[in-house]
Amino acid sequence: MTSAGSNNQTELLPLLQMPKKQVNLSVKKGEKLPVSKGAGLTAKGRAKYNRETGSNLKAPAPNPKTKADAARKKSFCARMSGMPGPMKDAKGNPTRKAASLKRWNCR
Repeated sequence: MTSAGSNNQTELLPLLQMPKKQVNLSVKKGEKLPVSKGAGLTAKGRAKYNRETGSNLKAPAPNPKTKADAARKKSFCARMSGMPGPMKDAKGNPTRKAASLKRWNCR
């Protein structure tokens, strides 16, 4: 005899494996910041992304006020610092990676 819960789990499995929807965000529409202003998404960009994908993106926490924000900052800095890629482009300008690490006050 199977329970209704296990049946629902097998029905949800394909949904859990689906990739998230791609969202096009642009600097011109004010949905993300240019590298010169620290890169990252604006409030408008986060709202659009959350609306279209069902996510729950939050604003950066460079100066965390709660333990949860401190943990988010620590996690972001560790994850982003380990990303491959240069900190400066061919012209010597900071990349989006460098700008985001600076915006989050990662050391």
